[in-house]
Amino acid sequence: MIDTHLHVWDRARSSYRWLDGAPERLRGDHLLEQGLAAVAGHGFEAAVLVQADETLDETAYLLELAAADARVAGAVCYLPLEAPAIVAERLPALTAIAGFVGVRNLTHDRSDPDWILGPDQRRSLGMLEAAGVPLDYIAVLPRHRENLVTLARDHAGLTLVLDHLGSPPIGLPGEYRRWVDQVADAATLSNVVAKVSGLYRADPAGIGTAVTADQAQMVLAAALEVFGPDRLMLGSDWPMGTVSGTGAATLDAVVAAVDALEPDQAHALRRATAARVYGLVV
Repeated sequence: MIDTHLHVWDRARSSYRWLDGAPERLRGDHLLEQGLAAVAGHGFEAAVLVQADETLDETAYLLELAAADARVAGAVCYLPLEAPAIVAERLPALTAIAGFVGVRNLTHDRSDPDWILGPDQRRSLGMLEAAGVPLDYIAVLPRHRENLVTLARDHAGLTLVLDHLGSPPIGLPGEYRRWVDQVADAATLSNVVAKVSGLYRADPAGIGTAVTADQAQMVLAAALEVFGPDRLMLGSDWPMGTVSGTGAATLDAVVAAVDALEPDQAHALRRATAARVYGLVV
C-alpha cells in the first residue's frame, strides 16, 4: 500500500517559517524514518513525500530522500508558480529525476484565494501541463474548490490532484452539503483526481478531531460516487494529525473503510491510482 501524502521536514535543510506559529507538536523536525514508522502500522509499505515548504532547498531535500530510500516512491515538490522564468529554468532538469513526480504550492496559506488564477501562475501551469507533471492542489475554502474547476477546464491536459478531498467539513451539515456539490462539480472533469487523506471532524475549538468509522465511510462513499475508485488514492497526511492526537485513529477508520470495498476498488485506492497518476515504479 502506498501512502500518497507523507510530510517530512528538517529545519536545518529548509526554513519552514510557517512552523514558528504552528502548534508545539509540529515545530520540531519530523524525519523520514519517523514518518515511515508511523504509517507502517496502518499497512503502508511505501510513501510519496509531499511539499511542506516553499523553498527550492526543500525540493532538493525531498529528492535526496527519494533517491536514497527505496520506500520513498516519489516526491511532490515546490516550484514557484508565480515565477514562470524559474519554472522554465528548473523544470527540465527536475523531470529528468526519477523521484520527481509532481508540484505543489501552499495555496491555502495565501490571503488571496484566487492567487492560483494569476497570469504568471497560469503560465507556470501551462509548463507543467506540457511536461505532463501533475499539480497537487490544496482547497480549504469553497472558493478554492471553485477555482479547481476553473483550472481543470482551462488546463485540460494538466492532472490536478485534489489534496485531502478538498477538506470536507465533517460535522457541519450545511457546509458539508456544499462540499459534496463542489466535489461533484470537480469530478465531472476527467483530469481531476483526489486523495482520501487529511480528514478531520470539525469541532467548536477549531481543532480537528478523529473521524468515526461511520464518518469515514460517509466521506469515502461520497467521493467514490463522483470520482470512482480509479481517480482516488489513499494518504496519511502525517504528521499533521499529531496536533490533536487524532491522526492514527482517523487513519485507522479511513483504511478500514477502504478495506471494506470490493477488492479491485480497494486496490485502486491502496496502490493503482497513485502508480498511474504519479508514474510510480513500486
